Amino acid sequence: MAKRVRAKKQLGQHFLTDLSIAKATVDAFNEDGKLKNVLEVGAGMGVLTKFITARKDLKLTVIDIDTESIEYLKKEDWINNDQLIDGDFLGLDLRNIYGDEPFGILGNFPYNISTQILFKALEYKDQCLEVVGMFQKEVAERIASREGSKVYGITSILLQAYFDIDYLFTVHEDVFDPQPKVKSAVIRLKRNNIKKLPCDEKLFKQLVKVSFNQRRKTMRNSLKQFLNDDLKVMELFTRRPESLSVQEFIDLSNLIKSAEPTSIG
Repeated sequence: MAKRVRAKKQLGQHFLTDLSIAKATVDAFNEDGKLKNVLEVGAGMGVLTKFITARKDLKLTVIDIDTESIEYLKKEDWINNDQLIDGDFLGLDLRNIYGDEPFGILGNFPYNISTQILFKALEYKDQCLEVVGMFQKEVAERIASREGSKVYGITSILLQAYFDIDYLFTVHEDVFDPQPKVKSAVIRLKRNNIKKLPCDEKLFKQLVKVSFNQRRKTMRNSLKQFLNDDLKVMELFTRRPESLSVQEFIDLSNLIKSAEPTSIG
């Protein structure tokens, strides 16, 4: 225990101390047994790592930008050094690890880059079939929220277009050392069956971003640069963006694409 305490002080992070939560997080990954490869992002002291290595169905690779964390894990006899990568996940070409093979991502993610981690997974959506991770609670709620919620927004829609997302459980402050000032939550993203959206994907993303950048306005006002006179009178455009589902944004993209030329672009 002394070694762990010294390492924690060096790393200056919040470490999960409740092993039941660590186990529940790992158990939530790959429940259907379809995946073999798993990349753990931000292993810290290895509290999740140890449970992952016990999973015989998984082939583990660990990446952490904190050299001290990697050096700490190298001294453990339950993980091989060739499973450990000292590096920046966000700058990593994952094909250098997995080639064309499918993989999943698991972790108690650094909260300052947690959303970026998910957009990295989205970048590899043809290979990244599942993500299970711990996030700041308000971030987890935003990612998993559905239309009609006040926290539903750009991140919700862009991720839900390609992943089925479940909010699994809330994690309270007192299971970390030192205690953070915010609650946490574990969520799971599983790749859906949509290979490509049935619309112009570039336009879809553009409409989502423009709409929510002015989320207090009706769609008619926020998207006026995209609308001709016929579209402006449609009931759809009297609504605010948080009321539209992913499918409705897809339909909206097709509607605008098929309309008379406007100032799109």
